[in-house]
Amino acid sequence: MKNIKIITIGILVTFLVAACSEDFLEYEPEGVLSNENVATAENAEALVVAAYAGIANDDMVGPLTSMWVYGSVRSDDAYKGGGGRGDVDIIDRYEQYNLTIADDPSDFMGPRTWTNYYKAISRANFALDVINSIPDAEYPDKALRQAELRFLRAHSHFILKTLFKKIPYITEGLSQEEILQISNDVDNDDLWNTIAEDFLFAYDNLPQAQDQVGRADRNAAAAYLAKLRLYQAYEQSPTHQVTNINAARLQEVIDYANEVTSSLEPDYGNNFLDGFDNGQESIWAAQFSINDGTIVSRVSFVTGLNSPHGTGLYGCCGFHLASHNMVNAFKTDASGLPLLDTFNNTNIYDVVDDNGETALAPGITLDPRIDHTVGIPGRPFKYRNTVNTTGDMIYNFAWARDPGVYGYFGNMKEQQSPDCSCYVKEGPFVGTSKNIDFIRYADVLLFKAEAMIQLGQVSAGVDIINQIRARAAASTQRQIDAGASNVYNVGMYPSGMSQPDAFKALMFERRLEFGMEGQRFFDLVRWGMAEQVLNGYLEVERTRKDFLSNAQFTAGRDEYYPIPQREIDFTGGLYLQNPGY
Repeated sequence: MKNIKIITIGILVTFLVAACSEDFLEYEPEGVLSNENVATAENAEALVVAAYAGIANDDMVGPLTSMWVYGSVRSDDAYKGGGGRGDVDIIDRYEQYNLTIADDPSDFMGPRTWTNYYKAISRANFALDVINSIPDAEYPDKALRQAELRFLRAHSHFILKTLFKKIPYITEGLSQEEILQISNDVDNDDLWNTIAEDFLFAYDNLPQAQDQVGRADRNAAAAYLAKLRLYQAYEQSPTHQVTNINAARLQEVIDYANEVTSSLEPDYGNNFLDGFDNGQESIWAAQFSINDGTIVSRVSFVTGLNSPHGTGLYGCCGFHLASHNMVNAFKTDASGLPLLDTFNNTNIYDVVDDNGETALAPGITLDPRIDHTVGIPGRPFKYRNTVNTTGDMIYNFAWARDPGVYGYFGNMKEQQSPDCSCYVKEGPFVGTSKNIDFIRYADVLLFKAEAMIQLGQVSAGVDIINQIRARAAASTQRQIDAGASNVYNVGMYPSGMSQPDAFKALMFERRLEFGMEGQRFFDLVRWGMAEQVLNGYLEVERTRKDFLSNAQFTAGRDEYYPIPQREIDFTGGLYLQNPGY
């Protein structure tokens, strides 16, 4: 159980309950009070709490906090997994890039995420409408709470934009009729700037840190502005191809990253363990809790499908399995550096013995982040040999639900040990109270390194990459290696690298650092490399996994998801569909 001072979610129910609308444009937080008679400082505080809750009110099929489907399975990091291709088959269609019809009735996931995020935006806007009407003298924290709400609103719009590109930006103070007139056909650069305006207001009006953890602060606003300007710097054509890299935006990335005050966790694994929530590396995170007086607690079930399947210790359903390509990426050469161009020439951990375990071929060395990221037969899972002194926690081939289709490499970062006080099991599904980080400091450092390298400040950028690698090299103290720690070898990049080589190293480092965290697909789209990388991945991976035999990424379409057809219909055709759908 978390023994930290966090924003209490329970009080929001007095004021807000979920609506049952079929369309986000009809959604308004409902309750016994209207914004006319709720306009007091005390009630406004509850509305702000409700807005924070909104950004994490997701579920297994309408994710907000975890991008494991949209950013990991959609990329070269992971396979869908589960009980064959027909099990939650819409994820299979995302993985195969064969969702081509915007009103496909099988696509319930993308539209649900769209609606869930616009519900979160509605909560923020409803709270802003109320707070804006309260006199300053009656509400000393008015500007502070306005800044928090605008941060939350920008956060939701930012993620929607990375998923759908063409989105309507909805603010407070609008009637339903006015909302219906807001188009999603907005100039790409202008939309980035509109989102940035909310983050800038937060940056200008929030303290560097807040007394209550979980609230947005200036640190988080600076980090988000660095992220936004980095995405904006890669200017896209209407068909999503990168046409220019804006140097002025890259300099803003560096400037805002310099405003972030934080540090890396000494051990990489701390980021993925209960007990380290809101730690020194966490910049902005969705907050969860357990044993908080509510019926099922404020736990996250967004990755509830992804537990190891055949263990007896976990539950269902064996989704989100590491690809061979992802596993191979952790190989290092004699100098401890990644094999940037040849890592995928051969597989590691390719043979399973009669005990359901696999061994590393002689002479191969690894980046230790592999054993914080991937469940590998024969190696400890979540830093444990056993659980409750009786349960075997050595990852085994039998833990894979359908190894004939998806192989046997599991996911580890989003799992917790079954004896963790953060762990909840509802039927076959597992939830935990572990926070989910949206931005951690390693991200900010690599934002900065990327901008520096693109601007020609190669040496300074490589130094930052090496800072990340040094932490990885030191992250071997937990039980991750099954007695074979001599396999780890992490070296530092040398000085004097060319700009192209340094950028290649930066891209690879992001993949290793954030493996299976749901960032990979969005990175590839930002760099304009999705078609090249993903079709190259599929060309090899389909020789290993038959289920990918017909998968093909189509440039100009598959960089973004289709605008839900029901939204286009509801606005009478005002919204425009993304190209190719």
